[in-house]
Amino acid sequence: MSSRDVCLLLGATGVGKTLLLKRLQKLSLHGLGGLGEPPSTLPTVGTNLTDLTLKKKKVTLRELGGCMGPIWPSYFKDCYSVIFIVDSANTVQISSSCIQLLSVLSAEPLHSVSVLILFNKRDMPCIMSLVEIKSLFRMDDIIASATQPITILEVSACTGQGLQEVLSWLESVIVK
Repeated sequence: MSSRDVCLLLGATGVGKTLLLKRLQKLSLHGLGGLGEPPSTLPTVGTNLTDLTLKKKKVTLRELGGCMGPIWPSYFKDCYSVIFIVDSANTVQISSSCIQLLSVLSAEPLHSVSVLILFNKRDMPCIMSLVEIKSLFRMDDIIASATQPITILEVSACTGQGLQEVLSWLESVIVK
């Protein structure tokens, strides 16, 4: 597997990485009409690999379990992009997610990869607004000082909101 074809899917435990992975796979195969009900998921211990075909090119999404945070860096050299997921409904986890994100962005092997930050679970009733989350993360400062191109999207892996935009982003960063 070439690093040119691997996108890392990172985030704390319980942010929705596995569900996002399953929903993106289904969306890429069947379109929005084929999403159906969200499948059940279990916490990932280890990694999940999912292949998508975008623009007639195979892309591998490698989900790394949140509990594997300490060894994420061993996977950094093997990717061309990163999707970092934040649970926007879990206010307790926001600060640790910010620290994880800063660690990912400062890692030398990732200095030039494209980064997509997803604020997930936008369908939940008690979420912070995007303005509040960006303020807590000091997102403007992060983007200004980052060496990577960073895109931010709001999504709900459960309802499918924003998932087409995630696929579009993946298509736009595929190495030709």
